[in-house]
Amino acid sequence: MTRIKVLVLTLIGVVVLSAGAVAWYWQHQVNAPLRLSEPTLFTVPDGASGHRVMAALRQQQLTEVGKLSGKIWLKVGVDNHSLRAGTYELHPGMTLQDAFRKISRGDEYQFTISLIDGLTFKQWLKRLKDHEHIEFDLNEEKLSALKAQWPWPPANGLTSLEGMFLADTYHFTDQTKASIILQRAMQALQRFVDKHWPQRAAGGPLDNQYDALILASIIEKETAVPAERARIAGVFINRLNTRMRLQTDPTVIYGIGSDYDGNITRAHLRQKTAYNTYVIRGLPPTPIAMAGRPAILAALKPAQTEDLYFVARGDGSHQFSRTLAEHNQAVRKYQLNQ
Repeated sequence: MTRIKVLVLTLIGVVVLSAGAVAWYWQHQVNAPLRLSEPTLFTVPDGASGHRVMAALRQQQLTEVGKLSGKIWLKVGVDNHSLRAGTYELHPGMTLQDAFRKISRGDEYQFTISLIDGLTFKQWLKRLKDHEHIEFDLNEEKLSALKAQWPWPPANGLTSLEGMFLADTYHFTDQTKASIILQRAMQALQRFVDKHWPQRAAGGPLDNQYDALILASIIEKETAVPAERARIAGVFINRLNTRMRLQTDPTVIYGIGSDYDGNITRAHLRQKTAYNTYVIRGLPPTPIAMAGRPAILAALKPAQTEDLYFVARGDGSHQFSRTLAEHNQAVRKYQLNQ
């Protein structure tokens, strides 16, 4: 074999070995797990190309793939033409291929917000506004549009959005509009009530679904003990049936509004507001808080009881009574320590 042939074969071998080494290094880089020690959120902006996503991953030190290797991989190793904007959760052990597949599917991270029962609409608005991943777009026009979607009485139109949404935990993607979340919560409430309204207790004083939501909101504010909800509902139903005033403090507090300083006085109990059930008969004009499923069910299916009174025991529970004499005795025991 001539020296020239030997040299040519040697050069070919070097090229093959070098190409193999480059291919191995490239495969090692692009198939290596991302540099993650814990789940990490990664945002893809609108219109981002595969190259921009790769650059962002490098900038955040989530991958060691170099620019050249990244360009080659984006050309031959992955479909990067269907990347979707959004915020994604990347997990330890994921490769570039895994990450790009997730982004191509639009499998966005689901944020959550708990819209809590017993809170008022004003308090809900603050929670929505304070959430950094929600776009707070609520204004008079948006709120009026929500009111227009209400399907039940009052027939003359809602004066308030209080109690018009189902208390629950809602999932959403980054920068979902607050109006969209509230629309979902209103629709969830309507579906739930539509399902259970036909099975409500017969012969009760609630004329329509709106009345049931007003009562549910009062139950929500009166007790946090699950086992008591239906019994408290029974007390209020009995009072409505006998035309007794409901005489429930949470309605007084709601009527006082921002002037309430944490203490109910005798003057407050005598104060004439549309919500003071020590003064008015029947239900207040609107709910006084947001209600969850258990309180709504309690309003629709109250306990069958002869109770007309209840008083707080001081441990979160209540003592129920059928007569005023029994109630006064319970008040002396649990409120006056006599």
